[in-house]
Amino acid sequence: MEKTFKFDDELTVNRLGYGTMQLTGDGVWGPVADPDNAVKVIETAIDHGVNFIDTADAYGPFYANLYLRQALQNRPDSHVMVATKVGQTRQGPNLWTPTGVPAYLRQQVELNLFTLGLDHLDLLQLHRIDPNVPLADQIGELKALQDEGKIKHIGLSQVSVDQLKAAEKIAPIASVQNMYNLSNRQDEDVLNYADAHHIAFIPWFPLATGQLIDNPTLTTIAQTYDASPAQIALAWLLKRSDVILPIPGTKSSEHELQNIHGQDIDLSQADFDALKALAD
Repeated sequence: MEKTFKFDDELTVNRLGYGTMQLTGDGVWGPVADPDNAVKVIETAIDHGVNFIDTADAYGPFYANLYLRQALQNRPDSHVMVATKVGQTRQGPNLWTPTGVPAYLRQQVELNLFTLGLDHLDLLQLHRIDPNVPLADQIGELKALQDEGKIKHIGLSQVSVDQLKAAEKIAPIASVQNMYNLSNRQDEDVLNYADAHHIAFIPWFPLATGQLIDNPTLTTIAQTYDASPAQIALAWLLKRSDVILPIPGTKSSEHELQNIHGQDIDLSQADFDALKALAD
């Protein structure tokens, strides 16, 4: 099993990353009561080898970016690859509207640069494809920003294989961020396409939080490895494909360390297959 993923000759990351979504209030909206702790969790991840961190302008909005900015400033020699996203507007904690108007995408790229304190974005992902705007306009604007040096790589989120192929005709696509975990593998075809074309597959909701914890198969296997169910779920994802970059999120430094240790578990083929059967 490969422990790293190579985006290009300059960007190689450890496959187990970190996602900032849980750092904002109520999971996705507003500031947290203890911003210093939010920064500390990110620093804990960086200090223990995590060098791929996923965020988005819509998380907070912008609070997750600000916490990440502070952590990066506190760790100036960390060489972290930051992935962020644009293309979702927010009307409340659980209200999301895809917005792919080119001028809006450009504005949000500039705001990501500002709030993250960066001069370019290593990976900029379209949070959702806006069905009301031609795909060529959406990806075309990101390609223009890439040509200007503001974006290094372009990615997509929650797309089908057909949408991915259509986007590839407009610009090179370096990543896909779709929901994928032990209990939900509806996008297996997207993962297989990414695997065949060396496209990073970044599963969101990688631990299916709260849905797997009491599963008897998972619990039994976890006990065999003296591990938590979450650690086993991460180990399964890492073994499933070398292009998978899990980004589990947490508000706790202790939980972050537990997640990081999930990459050290080498599942047997029999246990891998038993876990795979959970969603077959």
